[in-house]
Amino acid sequence: MKDLTRYFYKLFVSKGTSENISEYLNVLIGITVLAIILFILDFFMRKVFISIFKNFASKSKNTFDDYLVKNKTFNYLAHIIPLSFTIWIVPMLFSGFPTAEKYLEILFDIMIIVLLILLVRSVLRTFRDYLKSLNSFKDKPIDSYVQVFMIFVWIIGIIFIFSSMTGKSIWTFLTALGAMSAVILLIFKDTILGFVSSIQVAVNDTVRIGDWITMDKYQADGDVIEINLSSVKVQNFDKTITTIPTYYLTSESFRNWRGMMDSGGRRIKRALLIKTASISFLSLEDVQNLEKVALLKEYLQNIQLQIDTYNKSNKIDKSISINGRNLTNMGVFRTYVEHYLENHPYINKEMTIMSRQLAPTAQGIPLEIYAFSNDKVWKNYEKIMADIFDHLLSAIPYFNLEVFELNYEVSK
Repeated sequence: MKDLTRYFYKLFVSKGTSENISEYLNVLIGITVLAIILFILDFFMRKVFISIFKNFASKSKNTFDDYLVKNKTFNYLAHIIPLSFTIWIVPMLFSGFPTAEKYLEILFDIMIIVLLILLVRSVLRTFRDYLKSLNSFKDKPIDSYVQVFMIFVWIIGIIFIFSSMTGKSIWTFLTALGAMSAVILLIFKDTILGFVSSIQVAVNDTVRIGDWITMDKYQADGDVIEINLSSVKVQNFDKTITTIPTYYLTSESFRNWRGMMDSGGRRIKRALLIKTASISFLSLEDVQNLEKVALLKEYLQNIQLQIDTYNKSNKIDKSISINGRNLTNMGVFRTYVEHYLENHPYINKEMTIMSRQLAPTAQGIPLEIYAFSNDKVWKNYEKIMADIFDHLLSAIPYFNLEVFELNYEVSK
């Protein structure tokens, strides 16, 4: 600025007035001519150059060039050619005005550096969009790598801009940058942590875009829609968006449901609370009535024969039911549940199917159903589970069992 001030001071004060005005007009005319040339060239390149590439991209079967058009890569290329020509012609137009030539060269150098940065950003975004369109890269945190690369590009670009403005070597700024490394690390702490975490997430395959994750601390329960340098965006099932710092995915625990989605089924794990007082031994008449149930007929005939043979061979006194071996309504119902699940069309038969009795509670005996539906879609899964328990709740009275219900007596 001091040099520029001295230049105009000399231009208007140290010389004669007419000479000053003449030199000033020459500089002004030169700048005007330069601006007109730049505008015409830029207009021509945008109209001709860009339209050629747009036509080429529309006819090409490859989608990569379509993303180049979308991210305005050709627009930036079209601007570079006029700027390069302008930088070449400045020394010719302003050969008699060294100070004006110097500042115009600095201005256009800065413009072309910024333009090159924007061009690099456009190309990187094109690669990002193209890779995201490929199935093998859809779930990868490509945004993180693009952002990290752009940080380095901007740092290098700013160093070149300062070097051009001050006329000092690039190594001078790099040396100063090294001396300020502690401050830089402090300022970009989250960015560095995010970058390292992004690499760990990608290498260890911890989270992919599209994964269903649950992180109670941040009330996140939904699908990962974006992984970038600083954050992971989760679209919850209520359509809200939760943003989680990327480095928390490596420093804190969360649940990823990908294993369930990749497996052959979605787990059903729910218990029926059976009233303890309703559990009893089955009489021969009860067994005969239950043999009418198609899923139990063969089982009851076989097991009853084994029980009778055992009791007779051991001369068990069956005047009271507690002696010897006996069937209970709870045990038969548990068997019925397993047979029912094994014959259910929406239960995966290759995965665990189990009906188990849990420890007694104050609310009764929990009978837990443990199986896997072969349909993992949430809506369908809920319907399958509801249908199963609708059936089982309706079947309980046939076994003379009761489901526990807490009743409150309200006094008026």
